[in-house]
Amino acid sequence: MKKEMICIVCPMGCHLEVNKQGEEYTVEGNKCKRGQEYAVKELTAPTRVVTTTVKIKNGNLNRLPVKTKEAIPKDKIFECMKLIDSIEVTAPIHVGDVIIKDILGTGVDLVAARDM
Repeated sequence: MKKEMICIVCPMGCHLEVNKQGEEYTVEGNKCKRGQEYAVKELTAPTRVVTTTVKIKNGNLNRLPVKTKEAIPKDKIFECMKLIDSIEVTAPIHVGDVIIKDILGTGVDLVAARDM
């Protein structure tokens, strides 16, 4: 199997070529070790940080920006967004406050991204 991709770990945007032989992956085109780690992870278990907003009562705005503290499995993003859309928090909220602990059993918390 041969796959081409662009690394998004840093601003360099290295063009990677990933080959899989058996259970081994070889990565070419990366200028640093992080590129190799990114390519293998992207093909075996892709993850993303989710950034969005939730409804908030008594805030100076109607929506509070939130994000997952770490990346979650890519295949759980839609389920995660459905859960996030169903909740409403009440001000005051501070940056880093946990909005949903261990979202969908991923071990990752959803946190506030601003004070309100």
